[in-house]
Amino acid sequence: MYRPATVQRLAGRLSGPVLGPGDDGYADEVAGSNRVSRHRPAMVLGARDATQVRKAVAFAAETDLPTAVQATGHGPARVTEGTGLLINVRRMTGVTIDPAAGVARAEAGARWHQVVDAAAAHGLAPLSGSSPLVGVVGYTLGGGLALLSRAYGFAADHVTAVDIVTPDGLPRTATARRHPDLFWALRGGKGNFGVVTAVEFGLVPVTRLYGGGLHFPGDSAAEVLHAWRSWTESVPEETASSLALLRMPDRKPVPPFLRGRLVVHVRVAHLGPGDEGERLVRPLREAAPALVDTLGEMPYTRFADIHDDPALPVPHDERSAMLRELGPDAADDLLRLAGPGSDCADFMVELRHMGGALGRQAEVPGAVDHRDAAYCLTTLGPPGTRTGHVVDGMAHRGTGRSHLNFLTGPGTARLAERGYTPADYARLGEIKSRYDPENLFRFNHNIPPRAQRLRPPEAADPAHLTNPRREDSR
Repeated sequence: MYRPATVQRLAGRLSGPVLGPGDDGYADEVAGSNRVSRHRPAMVLGARDATQVRKAVAFAAETDLPTAVQATGHGPARVTEGTGLLINVRRMTGVTIDPAAGVARAEAGARWHQVVDAAAAHGLAPLSGSSPLVGVVGYTLGGGLALLSRAYGFAADHVTAVDIVTPDGLPRTATARRHPDLFWALRGGKGNFGVVTAVEFGLVPVTRLYGGGLHFPGDSAAEVLHAWRSWTESVPEETASSLALLRMPDRKPVPPFLRGRLVVHVRVAHLGPGDEGERLVRPLREAAPALVDTLGEMPYTRFADIHDDPALPVPHDERSAMLRELGPDAADDLLRLAGPGSDCADFMVELRHMGGALGRQAEVPGAVDHRDAAYCLTTLGPPGTRTGHVVDGMAHRGTGRSHLNFLTGPGTARLAERGYTPADYARLGEIKSRYDPENLFRFNHNIPPRAQRLRPPEAADPAHLTNPRREDSR
């Protein structure tokens, strides 16, 4: 346990709140959205800007203080327990749009609804996920499986620059030209290489889409799953969809038609006009009588309506597996594990359709894998219940890897290797050895440094520490 004097030393360098256990505001400062686990650091900093982050990381390096980072806290993997420093970046929420370049810049604590609203004013959209409340940076560093990904690829594929404070306390901007090894690792390697203070990424010319969902009663699960599975084999890249088996609690604020029962939810996002979308989804509507039908043309600013994710914090464990295929036999396997009459206790068992642009390598490759996956299977369940039961039961249908953004809760930190090919995991370990040889940043889906020490990272060039993106992104 670090002594209170250490807290005072850091507080003396910074204007943001620096708190230790027992201080007023400490509990709120360490709390994240997913309460399945909670950080309990020796001290927490509420960072207001990149300068405060730099000073905090430099202090951590000087004192050999293991460091964690949190923005929204949607995906905790390993948390601090009575030791270390937590840097909370939720106050760093700046978002700017360069409409001429079609590029957005989001600070470390920005959430997707901020970027979507800012970009929409210029007829553009980001590759955001299903929830407006998820943090931009953490989602993107994990790859970012977006609503528009079948048409445009992973969110990480569109990153053009990353501002980061590396574990030596130096601010750097990583691009395809400057610190290219770090730039490769950051786009998929999550929070292993320092504190990302901002990301820049390309936007796409999307203002409207045809989307929404179909809810079916659970006793129609077989008909709907097989109809959706067959449908996904022929839809164009402009069509993204997922199917979820939902078992929501029987209490408010869950809508009455979802409470305490199995419901099948098919979600659709199609980049096309309404009449085209209506023709496209006809086979889904014909699969079974729907409880609720919200499909229709909508502005992209209503993207959250498609999955309709809960807005309130819900403690949960999350597991994932990338599937090679979903033939009739595989669909039947899933129904036995999670369909009507099964003993599945998960709130949600979801299949996301991959393929399209997700199957092609980015123009500037990064550490994101899963180009060979046809579907992503995700389960989200109450803490302490048969976590991973469904994923394990479908493992023989998988590629052997998981999507790290969908690995949450105690025990998931040790699963980081599943996110990568063996070659990419080895390369990430080598880059970790150069930038964080002491594994200062280990409260995450940790990639430990390789045993051998390689050359140190290139020294930061002061000429490129202030707004270097203009040069590097040309």
